[in-house]
Amino acid sequence: MFSVSTARAERLVNLVLALLSTRQYLTAERIRGIVPGYADAASDEAFSRMFERDKTELRELGIPLEVGRNSVFDPSDGYRIARRDYELGEIELAPDEAAAVGLAVRLWDSPELTGQAQGALVKLRAAGVEVDHTAPPVVESRVRTEPAFSPLLAAVQRRQAVCFDYRRSGSPERLTRTLEPWGVVSWRARWYVVGHDRDRGAPRCFRLSRIVGEVRTVGAPGEVDRPADVNLLEFVAGSSGGTEPAPVATAKLWIADRRAAGVRRRAKLTGRLTVDGIEGDLAELELYYPESAADWIAGHGPDVLVLEPDVLAKAVHERLRAITGEDAPA
Repeated sequence: MFSVSTARAERLVNLVLALLSTRQYLTAERIRGIVPGYADAASDEAFSRMFERDKTELRELGIPLEVGRNSVFDPSDGYRIARRDYELGEIELAPDEAAAVGLAVRLWDSPELTGQAQGALVKLRAAGVEVDHTAPPVVESRVRTEPAFSPLLAAVQRRQAVCFDYRRSGSPERLTRTLEPWGVVSWRARWYVVGHDRDRGAPRCFRLSRIVGEVRTVGAPGEVDRPADVNLLEFVAGSSGGTEPAPVATAKLWIADRRAAGVRRRAKLTGRLTVDGIEGDLAELELYYPESAADWIAGHGPDVLVLEPDVLAKAVHERLRAITGEDAPA
């Protein structure tokens, strides 16, 4: 049902990975031979249309594409993504950054994507492209999302309405909602879908963790139009009260050097510590939603270690055991 959109998502992530992994400008033809997914284009014209759509989507998501040539003798322009522009950002994600994160994480828990991403790097090296070995990895594996994430994001891409059963906060009652989705964003470690609620006749946002059961498509693709002036993240923040919640706890963490850039941006570094021979920073992180924080921290694997509080450390440990397939202790 979602094979087309999933293939495109994989291709976009592989394209970002390839352009981030080299300091050289890669021409369109070189990208065609390196990035999985482009070889499926039936003709040069089909590839050109596919590549132009992908470039446009990356720019709309806020991913900065540089255009240039490696030398004056190159016959055509090439493309790359400057790591300094891609990785740096404010602690609070802007809407385009949140969309880019959504693009990247929606398939990180997929074994297929992991294999294709590694295959893209192998093809880069085989083609003689200089790959930056010293930089920390761009893709952090095993980032968890809600079950409704992929079908909702696919519906956004297809501009197709959806319906789903929704459980309101503090109530076991389930209501069926029909939504024209505009986008999926993350705010305060929780995922939301924003769009026009046909039942209410007004814009609404819904938290993905409260969607029960399957997300079902309604009508034909191409029927949904997103307003040009809507700011999805501001809408979610306003719908959630618009005020800054107070942190419920402070976690003490160890973060390996040159790893977990997202955690570093949100945390306050307080010192240095070596763990199992690996140097890193001590940090404090204010927790607003400890349960979601456990999922988020576990997504960074061994690069982040929870020192305090003990309940968070145990929660992260249990999630890592589940990821690796180990049995929990009796």
